[in-house]
Amino acid sequence: MRIAYGDLIGGVSGDMFVGALLDVGLPLERLKSELKKLPGLNYRLEVTKKTVYGIRATRFRVICAKREPERPWKEIRDLIRQSALDPEVKEKGLKIFTRLAEAEGKIHGVAPDKVHFHEVGATDSIVDILSAAIAIHHLKIDSFHFSRIPLGRGVTRSRHGPLPLPGPATLELLKGLPVQWVDLNGETVTPTGAAIIATLGSHFGGAPRMTIEKIGYGAGQKEFPDRPNLFRLILGADEAPWKQEEMLVMETNIDDMNPEFYDYVLDRLFAAGARDVFLSAIQMKKNRPGTLLSVIAEPPLREKLSGIIFRETSTIGIRYYPVNRMILKRALKKVKTRFGTVKVKIIEEPDGTKRATPEYEDLKRIAETKKIPLKVFYDEVLRSIKEKTLKY
Repeated sequence: MRIAYGDLIGGVSGDMFVGALLDVGLPLERLKSELKKLPGLNYRLEVTKKTVYGIRATRFRVICAKREPERPWKEIRDLIRQSALDPEVKEKGLKIFTRLAEAEGKIHGVAPDKVHFHEVGATDSIVDILSAAIAIHHLKIDSFHFSRIPLGRGVTRSRHGPLPLPGPATLELLKGLPVQWVDLNGETVTPTGAAIIATLGSHFGGAPRMTIEKIGYGAGQKEFPDRPNLFRLILGADEAPWKQEEMLVMETNIDDMNPEFYDYVLDRLFAAGARDVFLSAIQMKKNRPGTLLSVIAEPPLREKLSGIIFRETSTIGIRYYPVNRMILKRALKKVKTRFGTVKVKIIEEPDGTKRATPEYEDLKRIAETKKIPLKVFYDEVLRSIKEKTLKY
């Protein structure tokens, strides 16, 4: 499994992120040929070498018209969907822009589909984000880890007028992630950079266990007095027999709600992105029996999930705290059977052996449709797994 560790020495922007990917091995000509699959954008790429405090780095710039009209989120979404880019590249680019649209919508008080992008809707931001998605696909990076995020202070200019630093959209994107305030007057993390790392990152903080293969540096435009304005990207192989993730646990005690409602609440939370939701029986004050509702989720989903809990339950308060978890490596494959295709989870044990489990919902759906016993179909899928899947 190939992993990457992003070290935010001076911070991160979209161009710094792409610069580090080029520095670590993405061929420039490959990037240019892939970007030609995006229709209707006028720009040119400028890639140079820059020495920052004695460290040789790559400076990536997208040169285009200095003033561009704002672009609505729908226009950018259609531009990506209608391109000839690889489906995985499109999906990753759309995920990053969706995070941006949600953050901008929250700041301006409008629905994401009503968002009109200014700076982050310009051609250079579109190219930065899609370049990152193209590079990740080409370099076959499976997961990203990032250091704690340094944030400077000050004021910057925008089309809305003067804005405090960090920018409102940047802070919104970084909610739930570990930051550190640095004694620096200037922008260290741009909205585009924040959207990229918030979307891609599976862990923030310490560096992961890995065998280092390549190291690349992306240079920023500004110069800081006390630190090199660099984003460092380290590529390597994951040595750990399991994957580490930083998650958030949200909990609330409930003793005055119709228990029939819990089924609906759990469905809403899972649909919103919760990794796990479960109920536990507890004894509350005045000896009343109650229910502990627990949710495990990625930190950026805290506000979205808490809104569901407040709207759909009778609780008036929620506890939350960060946790780290270790999970065995797994991959999702599709196995064809004579009754239909079933998704199968391939799990790698710490000793390197593999086991597989078919997805129950697929088994149930096909068994009901084909009018066959679930157990018979399950046994057939297991045989197919042994023959076809465990070789992966």
